[in-house]
Amino acid sequence: MKTLNVAIIGHGFMGRAHSHAWKNVAQFFDVDIQPNLRVACGRDQAALRRFADRWGWAEIETDWRETVARPDVHIVDIVTPPLLHHDIAIQAARHGKHIFCEKPLALNARQAQEMYDAAQTAGVVHYVNHNYRRVPAIALAKQLIQEGRLGRIYHWRSAYLNSSWVDPQRPMTAALQKEKGGIGVAADLHSHTIDLARYLVGEIASVVALTRTFVTERPRLGEAGTGRVTVDDATSMLVEFENGALGSFEASRFALGRRNYNYFEIYGSRGSLSFNLERMNELEFFSLDDPEFVRGFKTILATERVHPYAAAWWHPGHIIGYEHTFYHAVFDFLNAVSTGKPIAPNFADGVQIARVLDAATRAAETGEQVVLDAG
Repeated sequence: MKTLNVAIIGHGFMGRAHSHAWKNVAQFFDVDIQPNLRVACGRDQAALRRFADRWGWAEIETDWRETVARPDVHIVDIVTPPLLHHDIAIQAARHGKHIFCEKPLALNARQAQEMYDAAQTAGVVHYVNHNYRRVPAIALAKQLIQEGRLGRIYHWRSAYLNSSWVDPQRPMTAALQKEKGGIGVAADLHSHTIDLARYLVGEIASVVALTRTFVTERPRLGEAGTGRVTVDDATSMLVEFENGALGSFEASRFALGRRNYNYFEIYGSRGSLSFNLERMNELEFFSLDDPEFVRGFKTILATERVHPYAAAWWHPGHIIGYEHTFYHAVFDFLNAVSTGKPIAPNFADGVQIARVLDAATRAAETGEQVVLDAG
């Protein structure tokens, strides 16, 4: 088995989730490449050392430029705040590294396009980690749609809700300041639902949008006074898809009682689907083909060995969790590196998602419908 060395840039929440997958993927999946956790990179040396020791990274480095230039690094995994994705990915591509990057890919479509161009020019495998595509129940939804079981799709409805910023006394962080690289709900949460909508329904043709910032001033962390919040707390979008379907998207960090409520519904001429990440092993499916006397939404527990990815895990009925989606992503990424075939979503998908997000920003600012060009 071939071994390739991985460098991870960043070591927060996503660093843990990614490390878990890199470290153990070969224990559950048959891979042609064994990933070796070579170097972890971050700015806080003490925290980085603890992270590396816990997860088994062989070395630490505090300069990402030196990290991506190392000849003994083959794969660069970017889990930094989105502000840094652009520069790191472009330099990694120029040094010939395969790139595994957290979402959203970039701060705007221009940056995303530059990242895609650099990766394509370098001929490296590039991937943006919209990991929810790799939930078995969602991959099953894709299979049902491809088999025509929903018929013509009419509607997409989604809501991605949490309550992370409801407390007005929660201190200001860089995440709430656009000028410091912060991203609002639209880029943070809608990037996921836009990716799922494109994956399951199709490309988005036009957007109208509203955004709101409910708490505009917050206490400064460790300082006197308050700071101004310059990103959105909630957003709603209405879209037209290129295939004629209509879509609604809602996202908020001010939804009390919701923790990570990523929910969608799809309605077609022959059937319907609904999914809730908080019950991620289940897919709700309605089929007009069922006999009328038993027709209704049925709950499919997507843990059978015939379901996507499920055969690698436990016996049917033994559910999996959030962390397993990262295993699936790493497995597919390693296969792409091994075979030379592209993986989705990649940086091209990241460009399209960024174009929709840019259009939504313009729509919210102008109050007008924004039609996406055919680029």
